[in-house]
Amino acid sequence: MIKVVIIGSGNVAQHLIAAFENSKRDGNAVDLIQVFARKREKLVRLLDSNRITDNYAEIVEADLYIIAVSDHAIMNVVANLNFKNRLVVHTSGSFPINALNDSNRRGVFYPLQTFSKNKAVNFKLIPICLESENATDFQLLSTAAKTISESVFAINSKQRKALHVAAVFVNNFTNYMYQMGHQICQEHHVPFEILKPLIAETANKIMVLSPQESQTGPAIRNDSETLQAHQDFLSDENQLYIYKIITLAIQKNGKKL
Repeated sequence: MIKVVIIGSGNVAQHLIAAFENSKRDGNAVDLIQVFARKREKLVRLLDSNRITDNYAEIVEADLYIIAVSDHAIMNVVANLNFKNRLVVHTSGSFPINALNDSNRRGVFYPLQTFSKNKAVNFKLIPICLESENATDFQLLSTAAKTISESVFAINSKQRKALHVAAVFVNNFTNYMYQMGHQICQEHHVPFEILKPLIAETANKIMVLSPQESQTGPAIRNDSETLQAHQDFLSDENQLYIYKIITLAIQKNGKKL
């Protein structure tokens, strides 16, 4: 059985803890033996207190150590690890593998998903991107990943950075568009719920069509009258700027198709 220690207590760490605990109940080959957290109280609802430590010196021996903290905190964690030649991985989308201290074997265990507090996810559907410095460590990472996910990929650091940038476009930027749509609805006393079936259909459509094939709207049709009417309607300078720049990008992309 693979013995795992998770270091961290934020969103990613908590979802990983839940996923490994669920997999253990299913009889899979991973045993989450300990979690390190600076604030132990954040994890008491997930684990027995005797499996949580806030002292680096108390971290136990394991086959795999998963650092699940924010990027700026990774090096501080690495600096406090007082062991050598063990497999230490991080969960970052952009942090390079070779930035980890080479006193331990290095790797990446990157679950590509947006994680929020108190919002459950089906970890089985979440892609986990793996990277290691040798085949033996990759096999261990793959075995551990497959206990919690049905979607496991070998992805190098350059590819992972590309995925992370792409994810910002399809997730973070898209969510900001939702925020603007919500704001426009609120300003004009229109229920945002009316837009939710459209949001769902837009997401579902790219499961069967390419994003280029899915593109609709006045920009791709070059409907100048509608575009101008929308721009005249928008009084918020930020909304108007984004509307114009995305309209132009869609039109330029359309000419390439």
